[in-house]
Amino acid sequence: MATDYDAPRKADDDTESIEAIKERVPATTGSSDTEVDDSGDSFSIPDVVSEDLEVVVLPPQDDEFTCSSCFIVKHRSLVARKTKNGPICSECDA
Repeated sequence: MATDYDAPRKADDDTESIEAIKERVPATTGSSDTEVDDSGDSFSIPDVVSEDLEVVVLPPQDDEFTCSSCFIVKHRSLVARKTKNGPICSECDA
């Protein structure tokens, strides 16, 4: 049987009032999952990182290429085909 997913759905729950739904749902006690745990087990992010980060950038190697689809640098053995925009890796070509 074909189903029309664009047709409006009519169900008994649609006629239920907001007040009836609120009565069914148990009231929360006020504690939230987002409250801060003071037991010391929680992870805290420092306000300022005092360390300087150093990154060494290597120039393109002779046996590497950058895929023109995903823009990831990969080994030449993973070239699936070459297009007018550049080489495509075997993962993007699949």
